[in-house]
Amino acid sequence: MKIVGKGVFEKKGLPAGIWTKCNKCDSILLQKDFEGNFMVCPECGYYVRLNARERIELIVDKGSFKEINANIRSINFLDFPDYSDKIKKSEINDAIVTGEAKVSGYSVVIAVMDFRFMGGSMGSVVGEKIVRAIERALKKKYHIIIVSASGGARMQEGIVSLMQMGKTSAALAKLADVGLAFISILTDPTTGGVAASYAMLGDINISEPKALIGFAGPRVIEQTIRQQLPEGFQLSEFLEKHGMIDIVVERKNMKSVLTKILKFFYDK
Repeated sequence: MKIVGKGVFEKKGLPAGIWTKCNKCDSILLQKDFEGNFMVCPECGYYVRLNARERIELIVDKGSFKEINANIRSINFLDFPDYSDKIKKSEINDAIVTGEAKVSGYSVVIAVMDFRFMGGSMGSVVGEKIVRAIERALKKKYHIIIVSASGGARMQEGIVSLMQMGKTSAALAKLADVGLAFISILTDPTTGGVAASYAMLGDINISEPKALIGFAGPRVIEQTIRQQLPEGFQLSEFLEKHGMIDIVVERKNMKSVLTKILKFFYDK
């Protein structure tokens, strides 16, 4: 959700920076109330996408996050047109942030995707940072949380981006071999090669309400099979009903649910 332009509020005699507007229902909201509701519109329930830092702040104990592998950056090894410029212009290094943290006192390794970097696309850096995060979890004997928000594999890196699907999935298998848990949180959207690999391999798969989750988009599927899809197809509630994910959790309850899950895995 974005702050509505200063001029809009000045015309109504309202100070800018205090109010915000829902992108879905157009309700005018107090910014502090909106933020206090975890960036969810209290009028229509619309979930605004969070960036990686905001997501980390929501989930982990205050001051506990310690970033790892922060300076790994993508390079244009295929000389794909304009890719180098897109990397340079981005505010962030790549589409994922990884580190160690605590959730209600329980130590975890956490990896959080950021949709702002080229639609959260998975390239060589995303795959490498996830694998390194898994290796850190193996070394420390910590369970791991991965939060996905992605349009899929990054076409600018060609076959190398597709290789990350197998690379991350193989690394996750090592966690299972030693009894460490992978908690997967799927947010809007989780699609393409990310949905087709590590995002759906959690020991527990969690999603926020009304998140789009799937491989191809609904429009592409309808055009391919030439049939109308069921209402709500590929939304998290539909996937929960059909056994593809385990639980849909409201954003405000995410940390408490994670705490219960971690308590189960650490205390068993």
